[in-house]
Amino acid sequence: MQRKTLALAVTMALAATSLQANAQDARDAELAALKQQLAELAAKVQELEERSDAQSDVNVDTATQLDTLANNSTKVETKGGIKVTSADKNFEASLGGRIHFDVYSFDKDIAATTDTTEFRRARLTLSGKAFGWEYKMENDFGAGTNLDGFRDLYIARNMLGGKVTIGHFKPYRSMEELTSSNEILMMERPGTSATGIYAGRQFQQGVGYLRAGANGNYTIGASAFNLRSAPTARTEGVGFAGRATWAPINDGTTTLHLGASYSFENLNKGTPAVVAASQYAGRRGPTQVIATTTNAVGVNDSQVDVYGLEAAFASGPFFVQAEYAGGSFGQANGSAQDVETYYVQGSWMLNGGMKVYKPGTGVFGAPKVADKGLWELTARWDTMENKDLLDTKTTSTTLGVNYYINPNMRLMLNWTQGENDKTGDEPSQIALRTQFAF
Repeated sequence: MQRKTLALAVTMALAATSLQANAQDARDAELAALKQQLAELAAKVQELEERSDAQSDVNVDTATQLDTLANNSTKVETKGGIKVTSADKNFEASLGGRIHFDVYSFDKDIAATTDTTEFRRARLTLSGKAFGWEYKMENDFGAGTNLDGFRDLYIARNMLGGKVTIGHFKPYRSMEELTSSNEILMMERPGTSATGIYAGRQFQQGVGYLRAGANGNYTIGASAFNLRSAPTARTEGVGFAGRATWAPINDGTTTLHLGASYSFENLNKGTPAVVAASQYAGRRGPTQVIATTTNAVGVNDSQVDVYGLEAAFASGPFFVQAEYAGGSFGQANGSAQDVETYYVQGSWMLNGGMKVYKPGTGVFGAPKVADKGLWELTARWDTMENKDLLDTKTTSTTLGVNYYINPNMRLMLNWTQGENDKTGDEPSQIALRTQFAF
């Protein structure tokens, strides 16, 4: 019995020893496997780090190449038009244009009228820069043939604290005349512009200088010119015009604008007759000549002097603007004839938006259109009179509405009631414009 017990104890001891040995072997194997996995994981981490470093080098190189490409390649932009800029920034060219298509319907009184349609403006504009010089070439295909369509055609450069312009451009006179036709309040300009007292003399050939205040509160402009526009014959007539503006209030939401201008024109040899005229019932309606100056030889000089005053105020959706122009139209024999013209116009934005003041030129532009169209109610009262000729006076009252569809497109509807004291004519006109500009 003792022998069996001893044998059993020995057997159990050997079995325990064997189990311990097997467990140790299993732990060693497991530990070895874990070490192997760690080694493989470390190798993969190393490989990923090497790839990341390589990719970083590639990314840096790619970014450098893209930056070099962006700064050393011709840049083309298409927002609002087409603009191309050279890689060295020495050259720029922009292509723009405008289409103004009008429909006119009259309720005639005495003078004959014709209901009609027309392309009021159909312009293409090429502008840009070359080695610091600016240029602009604009032609209106709706104005006629040959040179009749030339509008702005000049070169310019910033110097002497302002901008010097040489070529064919508008003299610095009349606030509404200097406002772009894309942004004027009504379909046609009032009597203080080239529609009235400066009739037929919108663009002249000469040299001009315009300076604007650094903080946007003033402008000073002066121009000297030959009394010849692009389509007219050569002439020895000369002129001078100057305009100064001041905006004592201009804080982004409220603007008060004041200004004055003066224009002198001496007809001399070869200059066509200069007139002040009124289209008192809208474009393509009857016209009344208010005063005329010719280059005929006589006792007096054949010259025209015009001085003007202007004021405007905008606050939020409200806008009002007024101008006065008084002119002296010389007569070859006899005293000069005095002409006065003035207007008051205003608008109210119905659903947001406000008139934008342009301090660089001292005029108001169209409201900024974002994600919705803007509606604007408009009104103007306008009159012109020859103080030395009996009953030579016209008056126009215009009511309208503008719908700004987007930054490039606008619809305009105007109703005009005209009155001619000289003839007793009292016609009216309804006019509609579809306008697209880029």
